[in-house]
Amino acid sequence: MEGANFFTVTPMSQRISLEAGKTVEGSISVINPNDSVDDLKYKAYVAPYSVVGEGYEADLTTDSKYNMIKDWITIENPTGTIEPNKTGEIKFKIKVPGSAPAGGQYAAIIITRDDDTTSSENGVAVKDIFEMASLIYANVNGETVHKGEILSNDIPGFVASAPITVGAMISNEGNTHENATVIIKATNFFTGDVIVEGDAEENYYSEIIMPDTTRYVTREISEGLPLLGIVKVEQTIYYQGSSDVASSNVIICPIWFLLLVFLTIGAIIASIVMMVKKHRKKAKWAE
Repeated sequence: MEGANFFTVTPMSQRISLEAGKTVEGSISVINPNDSVDDLKYKAYVAPYSVVGEGYEADLTTDSKYNMIKDWITIENPTGTIEPNKTGEIKFKIKVPGSAPAGGQYAAIIITRDDDTTSSENGVAVKDIFEMASLIYANVNGETVHKGEILSNDIPGFVASAPITVGAMISNEGNTHENATVIIKATNFFTGDVIVEGDAEENYYSEIIMPDTTRYVTREISEGLPLLGIVKVEQTIYYQGSSDVASSNVIICPIWFLLLVFLTIGAIIASIVMMVKKHRKKAKWAE
């Protein structure tokens, strides 16, 4: 039954401002697409949300002081049915305790199929599982700490082929999430042709930096690059009221071209050595 196992959740994330002792209501839309042939029986539940490592691998199991909100959220309709090509709404309430600490709180509302959909693989029945998450980035108003810095702004000097990957290490030592804005520009060094227009809005990237973490963010330049040449790349990072700019001329040189150059140089050196030996041998005979 093609299309039966997939659905869409929106928004994928939302930011919510909270007050200690007050209740906030919210909702998530679940879309059973028009290529589905079955009703979508769903189940929704709340999980703690945090990240692991500089690559920000999602962690939906570990409790911390920053995801106590999972216990404050109540889903009003945790199960339900949505017909094909219809949208259902999952409503939730966040009841913030009066003792809630100021700062960031994070959770994920997980939506999964709640039926016995199975498929057959090599004669074995396999239960089809598909689930999606809508992330909650909440902040409890009060005395929050905003502290962090840009630790590195990295542009490579050489790549063998596309893409060119730029990166930045950013820390957050505060108690709530922060935004870092990254802007990339790229031009062909020889022709001056614009590869990435930094002033274009679509080239502004916003990254969330979670409290008490360090994140390494990356972006790739993959289109419009020459197979062999030099690209001038500039990366600007705005974070915590400060900015950092890095610029580098990135050499793009395929491995096969390097091998060809080395072989050519080797052949030239070998030819010179042979000529020198031949010349010495002639000079010796002349004596």
